[in-house]
Parts: sequence; C-alpha cells; structure tokens
Amino acid sequence: MLRLIRTCCLTLLALVAVAAPAWAQFSLPPLPYPVEALEPAIDADTMTLHHDRHHAAYVSNLNGQIRANPALQSLDLETLQGQMSHFPLAVRNNGGGHWNHSQFWAVMAPPGEGGTPSDDLLAAITSSFGSLDAMKMQFSQAAASRFGSGWAWLICTDDGSLAITSTANQDNPLMDLPGIENGTPLLGLDVWEHAYYLKYQNRRVDYISSWWDLVNWTEVNRRYNQALA
Repeated sequence: MLRLIRTCCLTLLALVAVAAPAWAQFSLPPLPYPVEALEPAIDADTMTLHHDRHHAAYVSNLNGQIRANPALQSLDLETLQGQMSHFPLAVRNNGGGHWNHSQFWAVMAPPGEGGTPSDDLLAAITSSFGSLDAMKMQFSQAAASRFGSGWAWLICTDDGSLAITSTANQDNPLMDLPGIENGTPLLGLDVWEHAYYLKYQNRRVDYISSWWDLVNWTEVNRRYNQALA
C-alpha cells in the first residue's frame, strides 16, 4: 500500500511538472514603503487601492495574455515595452500598466527622504530647461494638460538631452508605437483619476503640486546614470 501511494504521488508530481508553464509569470512587486508613508501628499487608502487592486489587475491580466500569446513567454517586462507594436491592445494596456506602475512606486519616497538631483542631473536639467524650477513647471503642465487618463514623463533621449512628454492610457516612452516620443524614462507621474481622486477629487493640479514632495531623486539619479552608460 505504501509503495502504491508513493508511486501515485510521484506520478502526480511528474504531471504537475509537465503541466507547469516553462515561463515565469510576472508578479506584483511590493511597495518599497508602508502605504501611509507618502502622506499627506498621497493617502494610505489611495495607495492601497492603487497598488493592491489596480496594479494587481494589470499583472493578472498580463499573465493571462502571456498564456494566450506564446511569443510573449520569452520576453522580460522592459523588452516587451519596445515590442508592443507586435502584440494585441490588451498586451499594450496591461504590459504598460505593469511597467508604468512598477516605476511609479520606485520614483517616490516618503517626504524628506528622496534626496536631491545629482550635480550631473542638475546640469542636464539646466541645459535642457533652464533651471530645476522651469523643468518642474513644464512637467506639471504636461501632467495637468494630459486629457483623460495617462502619464507625464521626464525622459533622457538618445543624444543624452532631457525632454518632457506625456502619453495616453498606459503607454510609455519605451514603446515602439506611432505618436510616442521615445527615450529612457527618468520620472513618470500617473494622472489617472484612480491615482488621486479619493483625496483630491477633480483637483489634479493640487495632486501634481503635492507630488513633487515625494520625488525620489536618488532613484532618478540612478536612472539618469544608467541611461548614459
């Protein structure tokens, strides 16, 4: 009897191994800080809903698309962004949503803990925009004027200069799609209503203004250095 049970267990394990996908599913990254850490700029309820519901849904839906599209199974998340023109809209929306939100959590830090722009980054900002304040103003205008849902971005272009752009829905500057200004994202701000509506209602401009207190310049500096490498 014991031998029979052991044989059945081994057979079951073998079947599970065969049935398991050869590709790794994407997973929801944990927040790098407690949900209340960004208050008062972003409240804990918004962070919980945004991360645990909205971002989690993008991850789950993307994994569903991977099961339906074998060509996706060998791509990491960032590589996927640059090949979006080859895949259905659902991959674009959910793959973009996963990448965009993952970077969004990383470019924020609790108030007073985000550091400052490095000398090299500040020099690049000054060269491209005139000053840090001028860059913030132009970025804020791009975020405020994005019609409907989308994102505002500070990017490093191929020639090393900086630019500000915005994208609709869950598009981003890495995507190989018409109408998108390409570059390496250094800073991205979510202006979908779910990112701010619980606290700010329709006052998107107030949300944008408060968000600058959360920018993790240490991470932005790292991304800038990586873009130039």
